[in-house]
Amino acid sequence: MKAMLARGWGEPSTLDYADAPVPRPNPGEVVIEVRAIGCNYPDILIVQGTYQHRPELPFSPGCEVAGIVRGVGAGVTEVGLGERVFATMAWGGYAEVVAIDQRHVYALPDFMTFEEGAAFGLAYETAWCGLVHRAALRRGETLLVHAAAGGTGLAAVQLGRALGAKVIATAGTAAKLEIARANGADVCIDYRTEAWVERVRRETHGEGRLLVIGFTGGRIAEVATNRVLLKNFSVVGVHWGLYRQRDATTVRRWMVELLKLAEARELQPVVWRAFPLQRASQALAAIASRESYGKVVLIP
Repeated sequence: MKAMLARGWGEPSTLDYADAPVPRPNPGEVVIEVRAIGCNYPDILIVQGTYQHRPELPFSPGCEVAGIVRGVGAGVTEVGLGERVFATMAWGGYAEVVAIDQRHVYALPDFMTFEEGAAFGLAYETAWCGLVHRAALRRGETLLVHAAAGGTGLAAVQLGRALGAKVIATAGTAAKLEIARANGADVCIDYRTEAWVERVRRETHGEGRLLVIGFTGGRIAEVATNRVLLKNFSVVGVHWGLYRQRDATTVRRWMVELLKLAEARELQPVVWRAFPLQRASQALAAIASRESYGKVVLIP
């Protein structure tokens, strides 16, 4: 089979489209013939060697796929041969075939394409983990979503709307703000031209809960604790990957709820563009340069 391999730490342009051994399922694993792969900002970081996980070289990046089950290991009960599925993984997704623990493999509903399935797992699970599990967002509250036209941003906008929140979206271009508006944002703010802090203060009456889900700006932000005290706001960390690793049963319950909302068309992945697998470096470059919106996918 073919895969995009990182043979050393560097930029995505160093990824090598090469032959790799076809995986065989260990007990509890599912082998998937991959039809679509979701691209995410952490894929860039893991290739650079700056992510919290550093796989043994060589490795393939990629943490979500969709495809067809072509093999199952002993004890697999969640899915069967020939079934359409989507799945999440720590890395290894930029490949034509993958083997994944059945705890992280889900049946792909008939109303979803493979591209949508590959774009669903990480973004919507992160949004649910943050908004429902960690922040306990309630109907009638106001939700501010930064980078609202990105994959996780749009998932949060859609989920916030579905949960009955008023959604404020920020983005850096008029086109991206229109994407956020079309996906349910009530208030759209161009952070490059508008004094967004003052606008948000007016919309939210000055208090809130701050969710930390990542650092795509390139640096780790700091919060002065005296401001946390004086401004009466909460700071909440959101590390969905830790739940996936330690409590897959809970994550599976979240997915059940997310798929109900997707079936009702309250959630729907937005796929900006699909690239062939061998052009993965170009796909990641589009994410890094903020050219894309929604999700970018690869097709083996």
